[in-house]
Amino acid sequence: MLFRKVTDKIDNWYKSNKTALLIDGARQVGKTTIIEEYLNNSGIDYVEFNLFDNKIACNAFNTAIDAEDLLLKLSAIAKKPMTKGKTVIFVDEAQEADDAITPIKFLVKNGSYRFIFSGSLLGVKMKDIQSIPIGFMSVINMYPMDFEEFLIANSVNKDTIGYLKLCYQQFKPVDSDIHRQIMNIFNKYLVVGGLPKAVKEYVETNNIDKVRDAQRDVDKGYLMDVAKYNYAEKLLIDDIYELIPSELNAKNKRFIIKSLDKKARYYTYESSLVWLKNSAIGLFTYTVDEPVYPLRASVKRQLFKLFLCDTGLLVYKLTKNTAAKILTGHININYGSIYESIVAQELTAHEIPLYYYNNKKHGEVDFLIEDNDQIIPIEVKSGKDYDRHVALNQLMNIENYHINKAYVLYNGNGEIKGKKIYMPIYFVMFI
Repeated sequence: MLFRKVTDKIDNWYKSNKTALLIDGARQVGKTTIIEEYLNNSGIDYVEFNLFDNKIACNAFNTAIDAEDLLLKLSAIAKKPMTKGKTVIFVDEAQEADDAITPIKFLVKNGSYRFIFSGSLLGVKMKDIQSIPIGFMSVINMYPMDFEEFLIANSVNKDTIGYLKLCYQQFKPVDSDIHRQIMNIFNKYLVVGGLPKAVKEYVETNNIDKVRDAQRDVDKGYLMDVAKYNYAEKLLIDDIYELIPSELNAKNKRFIIKSLDKKARYYTYESSLVWLKNSAIGLFTYTVDEPVYPLRASVKRQLFKLFLCDTGLLVYKLTKNTAAKILTGHININYGSIYESIVAQELTAHEIPLYYYNNKKHGEVDFLIEDNDQIIPIEVKSGKDYDRHVALNQLMNIENYHINKAYVLYNGNGEIKGKKIYMPIYFVMFI
């Protein structure tokens, strides 16, 4: 069983909240497994309806005229008795129903049962939903395993993780032996990623071929999801999805629409880009040219970097040779895009919006994050030029922006140079 932080969130919901719970996230991030594990381990009485496998249950949602009618139909379909005030109703693959979300308000008001919904592509489906039941539904977004969860899967104990966190909080260097150990695991995380199926294969077999088989299955699953849409839209989404790795390997890593078609315009692909964002498959990092709070006020939506939701999946799509080079410490490889992908993935898992700074006069800085009303730039360095920061220096020298500190994530150990705080790349798990 893989440790997932989201378990605590589910437990808090169950013990202190009477709303329905919706767990949303991309395909294969572990939603179904973690819900079933929590319910089983907690000894909670529940019934499960998978709307993909059980078309009768799906039809019950599509045809029910009210909450009482839906509950009557579900009680007839359930494989075990449903007890009012005790049984939790778990509805998996909720996106398969025409609208499984709107009835939540009436089901919660009815009060007979507790409800957990989960599914992928729910962000895509939301535009077709009649009414989001605000106040009746708690939402948890779930992501691939972050690096801290990967460390625990690799038997790194909580004391070691606590020690690392203390070093992060106090800006102190990590013991050199521990640093080497964690960097070794981090390099494996680059290849394996955080998709639970791939992590499970790695932990159980230590075989990268098995890991890549798992990643291949997820990759095909994403393409199958795309295939459900109209043919023209499917082709556009496919083109964007397959272009992500090569665009990240370009010099400035920005996604160039004209790479798809020399005559392409943003509006032609906008709905396809929105699909990738709402499906949680694509992580969009938007450009801002004014690093002031709030960052979203100066976002340029048409200028962005596009990362995959899982770095292991990115490395899989970059060929097996790339994975082999990473694992053997090969220096002639572009780690920049992979390191930036890790940071984007980790910040997203921590619910931190993704922005980067780009100004024609001052240059580009990899990420910007908000700390209350302060802006903190983040530079990601994967090579020997870790102390070269032309754009970052220029940005920090602009007095009007009042930038008090910047983080540099790199392969080395903790160090402070003026306003720049150098931290091991794996410290991103604490930001």
